[in-house]
This record gives sequence, C-alpha cells and structure tokens, in this order.
Amino acid sequence: MTSPVSATATEGSELHAARGAAQPGLVARLSAEAFGSLFLAIAGLGVPLFTIPQSNPLSASLAAGLAVTASMLAFAYISGGHFNPAVTVGNAIAGRIGLAEAAAYVGAQLVGALAGALALFGILRTVPKIDDTRTAFDTVTAGFGEHSIVQAPMAGVLLVEVLGTALLVAVFLGTTSARNTNKAAAPFAVGLTLAVLLQLGQAVGNTPFNPARATASAIFSSSWSLEQLWLFWVAPLVGAAIAGLVFRGFSDSTAAAAAHAPARAAGAAESGHVEAAMDDDLDDDDLDDEDFDGEDLVDAAQGPGSDAVGEDARGREKDPRGAHGVRGRRAEDGSADGSADDEARDFFDGRRGQ
Repeated sequence: MTSPVSATATEGSELHAARGAAQPGLVARLSAEAFGSLFLAIAGLGVPLFTIPQSNPLSASLAAGLAVTASMLAFAYISGGHFNPAVTVGNAIAGRIGLAEAAAYVGAQLVGALAGALALFGILRTVPKIDDTRTAFDTVTAGFGEHSIVQAPMAGVLLVEVLGTALLVAVFLGTTSARNTNKAAAPFAVGLTLAVLLQLGQAVGNTPFNPARATASAIFSSSWSLEQLWLFWVAPLVGAAIAGLVFRGFSDSTAAAAAHAPARAAGAAESGHVEAAMDDDLDDDDLDDEDFDGEDLVDAAQGPGSDAVGEDARGREKDPRGAHGVRGRRAEDGSADGSADDEARDFFDGRRGQ
C-alpha cells in the first residue's frame, strides 16, 4: 500500500516532469537571456551616455529599471527573465536551476551585454564631438577609489554591491516563487527595486549590481576598469549567494512541513477512529443496555454483600411510608406483629374506660 508521503512525492515529481516537458528548449531560453541582457545594457549604459539634462528628464536609474520590467514581461515566460549572472547564481543556489544550465545562462547574458555595449561604442564613434570613446565609457563604468564620484573606498563599494545585489535577488526569488499568488507583479517589483538601487549606487561607484553589465562597460573603457572589475563580480555573487541560501532554507522548511503533513493527518484520522470506536462500544454495551441503570452503579459502589441493602433501599423508595413500610405490609397481611398491636390497643382502651 502506498503511503501518503510517497504518493505526495510521486505527484510532485510528475508535476515537475510535466513542467519540464512544457518548458522551451535551451536554445530558446539562452536566446531570450541574451536578448534581454542586450536591452539592459543599451538602456543602462546608453541613457547616461547620451543624456542631456535639459532635454532628457528620465534618469538613468529609472530607465534601467523600466528596461528590466519590459524585458521580464517580454521574455520571462521563456527563460525566467534573469538577465543578470547574480540572479542566475541566486536561482541556482536556491535550487531552481541546474548548475550546467546556470553556466549557460551566464554565458548568454555576457554575450548579450557585450553586444549592447559594442553597439553603443559604435554609436559613440560616429559622434564628431567625442574624441575619445573609451573616456566617454569611463563615465558609466563601475569603479571605486579615485574612479568613484564621491571617492568611495573599495570596502564601501563592496558593501553596497553585496547588500544591493542580495536585496535584488531576494525580490526576484520572492516574487517569482511558485507559492506566490501574485507572480504577475514580479517584473514591476524587480524593475522598481533595480531603479532604487541604481539611484543609490550611482554616486558611490556606478554600481550596476549586474556582473554582465559591469564586464561589458569595462571592456570598452580605460585599462583601470579591468583592474577593478573583480570586485563587481565577487561582491554581487556573494550577495546573490546570501539571498539564494536564505530562500533555499525557506524551501527546505516548507518541503519538510509538507512531507510531515500527510503523516500528521493520518495519525489524527487514526486517533479519531479509535475514539469513535471507543464511543461506539460504550454506547452499545453500556449506555444502551436496558439492564443498565443507576441502581447498578449504587450496588457496584457498595461492594459485595450489599444486595439486601439495595433491595431494602429500592423497597423504601417504592413505599412512601418510609421505615414502617415493611411492618405496615405485614399488618395488612395479618402477620404476628399485626396481632400484637391489636392486643396492645385493646388493653389501653380498657384502662381508659375504667
């Protein structure tokens, strides 16, 4: 006989297999990731590169957030809508994607981001007033120390990247969870989160919270950007790992509770059956027995040898004359006690007459 736990596990594996069969092929998913990453690179790097404050009121951080929202709405149904190696690593650690597939995702995201940066580099080369294209890219490339607008040291930029990426990946994992009943809001939640974080990190060091975007801009910038690129890989991956481990713990605890739930339900049902059976036995054998009444409880409480007392007590209850009930019945029957009473009355009546 199949246990409830094994039946639940079987149903879960069948559902996972059905979802895997309905999932698009790997080539389609990688293409979606590459195209979405290209869009993010063009919006995240192109808007600040070509922004003129008087004619472009849209901030670079909001533009990047809206690009994430649009990309997720367009391609998330195909690949999941990562477009960020940190998000992919967080999903892998949380157990939502395999390691080999995650590595392929990261490769596709790098290709897409590099293609976007290359397109922007080509556009910059056509602008006559820009003499040094690499110097122009330096203004949107992540850096620390002297390459930070506020001269933020390495430790400060690292902390911002770790914290910001952990928050971004946590929002992604939470809003795209299978238990989330409002997954349609995920693109907007992730996009707004990225916009807020970019607004925070822009002055600190152009922190992108996206290693693919950081790599794409560093390749087309001055040589110092490649020397500092390691921080914008290590810090985001650490933040993603923290968020992934937290959500993996949530999933494990939920799965354990779901696995124990059938056993608890079965135990409760079995306990209910035992109590019902005990109640049925009591009702059938005791309470519904015609020979069982309160007198049996009195006799049982009085113990052995109490039958005569019980009979006398029952007799007194039936005869309202109380303690003289037995003698009265004997008098009516003409017993010896009744004759003695008559003689005594005659004797006293004669003495009164004298």
